Amino acid sequence: MPGARVPSVLKAVLAFQIGIGAFLALGDLAGGGLTLPRLGPGAPELTNPVRPGDQRRTFDPSRVPSELTPEQDSGPLPDRLLLTSLEGARYLLEGSIAEGDAPRITARLDEVQPAPEQLVLNSPGGSVQDALELGRALRARGIATEMRTGDFCYSACPYLFAGGELRSLAEGASLGVHQHYFGRSTILPAFVAVEDIQRGQAEVMTYLVEMGVDPRVMAHALATPPDEIYVLLPEELQDYGFISATP
Repeated sequence: MPGARVPSVLKAVLAFQIGIGAFLALGDLAGGGLTLPRLGPGAPELTNPVRPGDQRRTFDPSRVPSELTPEQDSGPLPDRLLLTSLEGARYLLEGSIAEGDAPRITARLDEVQPAPEQLVLNSPGGSVQDALELGRALRARGIATEMRTGDFCYSACPYLFAGGELRSLAEGASLGVHQHYFGRSTILPAFVAVEDIQRGQAEVMTYLVEMGVDPRVMAHALATPPDEIYVLLPEELQDYGFISATP
C-alpha cells in the first residue's frame, strides 16, 4: 500500500474530528449527552440488497436478521466470542466481541489441538480494543481468517478479520463498518471526549496499516452513524486489501 495515502487520510480524519469537537461542545452547552452526528435520512433495513452508492443499512448488533445467515442460522449468536472446531485445523469463531474476549480467546487458541490454522468469523462486532488485540494475536500465530456464504462481520469484527495472515470471503458473505459507539456522558467535558475519539481512531488506523489494509476504509466508517452499517462491496473489499486470497 502506498505510504503517501496515509497523510491525506489523516488530514481528512483530523478535519472530521474538529467537526465532532464543535458538535460535542454545542451538545455540552445545550445540556445534552455525547452523540455523533447523523448524515442524511435513515437507512433501509439490513436485509435490503446493497449496490454502489447505496450501502448504508440500519444496524442493531443484537438483532441481525436470520436472512443474512441462511446456511448457518441456528438461533441467536453467543453474547461473547465462542471458539468451536469445524474440521482439522479449521475453527469457527462466532458471537459478539465482549470486553475481555481477546485474552480469553488467545488462551483458547494456544490450548486447542490441532493448533488453529484458519478461523471462520461470524460476528456483529463489539469491543474495538479486544478486536485489535485479538487480531494481532492471529497475525502473530499466522492464522488465516475466512467468511462463508451467509456469514457477516460488522462494526469491530472487520478489524479482527484484518488480523488474518490470509483473508478470504465467499460470495454472499457481508463485511461492514461504522462509527465507534462512545455512549453517552454528561460528566466528561467535550474536549476530553474528542481526545478519546482521536486517540481511538489513530489506534485503529495504525492497526489497519500494520495489517496491510488501506486506512481509506475509515472514511466510510466515520461517515456512518453507530446505528447504521456501511456494507463494503466486493470491489471495495479487494481495493482496500481485506481480501488476500481467493476463497
